[in-house]
Amino acid sequence: MLTNEHLTINKNKIKKDGFTIIKDVFSNNEIRELARLIEQTDQSRDSFRHSSDLFAVRQLIKEIPNLNTGIFNNNLRAIISQLFGSDYFIVKSIYFDKPETSNWYVSYHQDLTISVLKKVNTEGFSNWTVKQKQYAVQPPLEILENIVTIRIHLDDTDAENGALNIIPGSHNKGVYRPETIDWTSEREENCPVPAGGIMIMKPLLLHSSKRTSNNKRRRVIHIEFANIELPNNLHWAERLSY
Repeated sequence: MLTNEHLTINKNKIKKDGFTIIKDVFSNNEIRELARLIEQTDQSRDSFRHSSDLFAVRQLIKEIPNLNTGIFNNNLRAIISQLFGSDYFIVKSIYFDKPETSNWYVSYHQDLTISVLKKVNTEGFSNWTVKQKQYAVQPPLEILENIVTIRIHLDDTDAENGALNIIPGSHNKGVYRPETIDWTSEREENCPVPAGGIMIMKPLLLHSSKRTSNNKRRRVIHIEFANIELPNNLHWAERLSY
C-alpha cells in the first residue's frame, strides 16, 4: 500500500508530468514466474510477433490467462485502487521483449488508438485500421484522457536498453504532433525503471525509445485501463476485469 504521502506525490506527478515510477511492486520470484509463463506458451499464434529486434504478444492476458493472478498481486491491486479507483478495467495488454542486440527504435509519439471488437462507424472515431485481425481506431480526446497505462518491467531498464524518453507535461496538450515539438520550450527526460518496478503513464504523453546499446534485454508488460464504456455499440476488444 502507498502511504498517504507517497499517494499524494504519485497522483500529483501523474497529473503534472503524465507519469510516475514506483519501485518494488513485484519480487524477483514473481518476475521470474511471469517470464516463465510467457516463455512456455505456444508462440505460433497470430497474436505473437517475432523479429530480430522485437518479440511482442498482443492481447496478452487473453492469450495467457494464467498471467492474471501473477500480474495483479496485492501490491498492484492496491496501487490501482488508491491512484485511480476500483472501477477501472483492462482494455489492452501487450508484452514487449527487446532483445540484447535490438536495433528497434521508436520515435516520439502518443498512443492515440484503442482496440475494439469490430468496426462501427461512429462520430468522433477516426483513422480506422486493422492489423492481425484486430481493429484499432482513434477515439475522441476525452476517451484517451481517461485511459491510464501501467508498464511492468521484468528487467532493469535504463537509457541504454530502451527505457522511455518522455516530454513531461505533454499529455496535457491534446493531440501533440511530434513534428511540432518546440525544443526551445520542451525538455526530454529518461525514465529508468528497475526490474519489479512499474511506470504509470498517460497515453497522450509523448514518448520514444532508443536502440539497445548495452547488450541487455528489456521485457515489459504493458496494460491499459479505463473506466468508461464506448458509445454506439462499440466494444473494447480486451475488456477484462482483474
